[in-house]
Amino acid sequence: MKPRDLIGAFLEWLGRLVRPAEPALVPVPDDRSRRAAARAVALALPIVTLAATSHAARIRDIADLRGVRANDLIGYGLIVGLDGTGDDMGLTRQSLASFLDRLGVTLDEAEVKKMKPENVAAVSVTAVLPPFASPGGRIDVLVSSIGDAKTLQGGTLLMTPLRGADGHVYAVAQGPISLGGFSASSKGGGDSAQKNQKAVGRVPAGARVERAVEVSFDASHELSYALREPSFTTAQRMAEAINQELGATAAVAADAGTVKVSVPESMGQEGVALAARIEGVSVEPDRPARVVINERTGTVVMGADVRLAKIALAHGGLTIEVNQTLGVSQPAPFSENGRTVVVPNSDVKVREETRQLSVVEPGATISDLVRALNGLAVSPRDLIAILQAIRQAGAMDADLEII
Repeated sequence: MKPRDLIGAFLEWLGRLVRPAEPALVPVPDDRSRRAAARAVALALPIVTLAATSHAARIRDIADLRGVRANDLIGYGLIVGLDGTGDDMGLTRQSLASFLDRLGVTLDEAEVKKMKPENVAAVSVTAVLPPFASPGGRIDVLVSSIGDAKTLQGGTLLMTPLRGADGHVYAVAQGPISLGGFSASSKGGGDSAQKNQKAVGRVPAGARVERAVEVSFDASHELSYALREPSFTTAQRMAEAINQELGATAAVAADAGTVKVSVPESMGQEGVALAARIEGVSVEPDRPARVVINERTGTVVMGADVRLAKIALAHGGLTIEVNQTLGVSQPAPFSENGRTVVVPNSDVKVREETRQLSVVEPGATISDLVRALNGLAVSPRDLIAILQAIRQAGAMDADLEII
């Protein structure tokens, strides 16, 4: 039964219960209606719960426990098995020759120069080693072409050591490449089709951890949390929420980006349980009023706390359209030196839009601003120019960030 039918059955059953009637004639809902009503209520309840808790966030989502962090790994490797879409450069030839030499296959310099590694591509291999990763565990790796390979589709990454910033090998990667897209073209260079990026791929669980990183996790005396978005308000709210959860004054906001928790004596030997209890506490973070603009894509994202002063807004566009047509100029009849030439004819049209002023009242919210801008029928590019002008005029109580 579809959700619409379930809700309809629930409403019909509810209507039967509240409809005025004689006591003896009140219909008793059958088992089918009761089951449908229960399913309708079960479908509706999660929606209400999500809406009620949409502003709260867990501590694990807004802060990190100091001393517990991931580490970046990097390596250089070769991908083989490509269908003639590999590299055509000396770096790949040298790398392939070195790989074969380690396997006991020796090639002289002349043979290396004659190699055509069309089925081989040189790639950079990166991964993130999570905290508490143990030897034998698996992590995902990302491979990116560093040569002129057309695509990595169908390739296999050869054994590649992954090193940390200290130069030690912490994992070894190997396995088939997954692109999440495809690329196809005809041999004659005609039609082609492509989906997603074809020079970057992933190897799911393609690296095996060979060495663990020591993590300084000491929960015997104090736990220190670092906020990802420093804020005095968020830090204070976080300390209050932790104290309410533990039932003691154990947490204190040291500064805008740090919250320190003194471990109670009763939980001195239960550091993991205490950290798990704290990271599940819900806190309402103080979100800054910010407008983010991406001029390359024309994307504008505005926070809900952005406020505007009273302004009068008008935005007009100037459109210049140039059309060019080619005409033929014929010489006069019986002309001795005349010749036919092609003459370009240009047509220039200038159109300026005239629009009325829109007044935005003081304390206007994002919905008020969007309503006013929709009345002006502005495009995303125009919206970027308008927001920059409003910020320059000092009428926007928010940070304007351009990325």
